[in-house]
Amino acid sequence: MEGEFGPNYAHVLADSLVLSQYQMSVKATLESGVSPRDVWDAVCDQQDVPAERRLGRDIAPKR
Repeated sequence: MEGEFGPNYAHVLADSLVLSQYQMSVKATLESGVSPRDVWDAVCDQQDVPAERRLGRDIAPKR
């Protein structure tokens, strides 16, 4: 989430964004045992994150 929303706003979203699919905050949904992938997909759907950004930024390989 930090890669998409920034370090500060990601934490705000985790605590305050209620995922309509689960009727819980992001943090509570993760704590309830829902897989991080499913939670991320729900966040992306609800926040309209484009498909090309859902896997995060490309990181250059170490040499």
